[in-house]
Amino acid sequence: MAKLLFLETATQVCSVALADGDQLLTLKESETANSHSSLLTTFIDEVISEAGMELNDLDAIVVSKGPGSYTGLRIGVSSAKGLCYSLEKPLIAVNTLQSLAAGMKNKMKPEADNVLFCPMIDARRMEVYTAFYDAEDKEIQKTSAQIIDENSFADLLKTHQIYFGGDGAEKCKSSLSQNENATFIDDFRISAKDMIEIATTKFEQKQFEDVAYFEPYYLKDFIAGLPKVKGLK
Repeated sequence: MAKLLFLETATQVCSVALADGDQLLTLKESETANSHSSLLTTFIDEVISEAGMELNDLDAIVVSKGPGSYTGLRIGVSSAKGLCYSLEKPLIAVNTLQSLAAGMKNKMKPEADNVLFCPMIDARRMEVYTAFYDAEDKEIQKTSAQIIDENSFADLLKTHQIYFGGDGAEKCKSSLSQNENATFIDDFRISAKDMIEIATTKFEQKQFEDVAYFEPYYLKDFIAGLPKVKGLK
């Protein structure tokens, strides 16, 4: 079975996991804001050490590719590419929303046939990065940036039970929760362990990225804020 290291830095959560096949070996996570640069390397060392392994024992590096935080994605992808270069290991990239949907499915374990999962990553104001997946992890609606109001996803909500989750879901609750087919998963956060099933399949099918040219999936261009100058308003 493949020994894979998973890096998740697309949101506020810094999460690192190590798995052997579909078995989770170790996991380190923190929700401390702006901590990715200080914690990521430490978490990598800790999960490898606790599993009694060396970095060279890995078969591939897996990274959450976005969409998400511009800075977080840069840190995660840069670290993943650095490991791939130094260890001469392949790189696997997983859509952040797809792994979120997989985590939602594993948490809720729905039995109905008409269930969809709508992971949401917080963007600005009432905007979220989102997509739709069915219970088989198949993408039903592609990744996009959406401004949410009470009419959002009305057609899908007529015919499907939809689970909403992720750090962008809470601000959409007031707009969508009055629909009887909308269920919001509270206290649910993104985790590196939710990439395991998806990445294992990609490893078996040799769906690797070109390390030299791979870039995060930002979805939208980064817009830097203007610096504040003392004495000016």
